[in-house]
Amino acid sequence: MPKIIEAVYENGVFKPLQKVDLKEGERVKIKLELKVEPIDLGEPVSVEEIKKIRDGTWMSS
Repeated sequence: MPKIIEAVYENGVFKPLQKVDLKEGERVKIKLELKVEPIDLGEPVSVEEIKKIRDGTWMSS
């Protein structure tokens, strides 16, 4: 059964932030989900503007 834990990546190693019930040397699969904070743009942004930024075409206008 999948279990979600938080970890910190330091010196090339993922370090769990809580106790993990695993045997030494046991293999696991890791799904990475970066924790990010929202950016306050100070004004509303349209979906079209977001798509331009995502697609890299925002500088052409």
